Amino acid sequence: MISAHVPGTSVVHRAPVGAKLLVLFALAVTVFVLERAPALGALFGVVALGYALARIPASRWLRTARALLLLAVFVFALQWWLLGAGTALVICLRLLTALAAANLFTLTTPVDEVVSAVERWASPLRRFGVRPESVGLLVGLTMQAVTALSGIAREVREAAKARGAERSVTAFAVPFLVRTLRHADELGEALAARGATER
Repeated sequence: MISAHVPGTSVVHRAPVGAKLLVLFALAVTVFVLERAPALGALFGVVALGYALARIPASRWLRTARALLLLAVFVFALQWWLLGAGTALVICLRLLTALAAANLFTLTTPVDEVVSAVERWASPLRRFGVRPESVGLLVGLTMQAVTALSGIAREVREAAKARGAERSVTAFAVPFLVRTLRHADELGEALAARGATER
């Protein structure tokens, strides 16, 4: 549900990385502080406005929207059964708003800019023995890993569907696990070749 960067010249794309991270953090805190569905719905509308301002191609956000909708339906049904419809709606709106905002951030912000910003912020910690480069590398790898795993899941799901096994948990889980482990091995070898594991 978290997509890779889409280049653009919109006001959202041009906004400073630090400002976008602060807005994302503030939104995440607000989402879990608000307890009323109308307020959360309005906040979700603000995030949707962000997508409009960013002029993200429909082919990119529709795929994410479908995944979010399926997740919301599942979560709503489960929480309705456990806690009631009102609470289920609040939980779903919190989840949708937070995930949609995180996805908008990754769509409009290159990973290298995020890494550079994190390294600048972490530079005062160098006096305590923290390497800003390592912190930036960790953040960059985390963002890329989410995108990579999403891509692997999509490809495995499409392959299972082509074989007529889209309803089989095994047909998805086994190839996904194998490809994920392979990706982790390749990433580890690449980091070792560059000496990153010795830092």
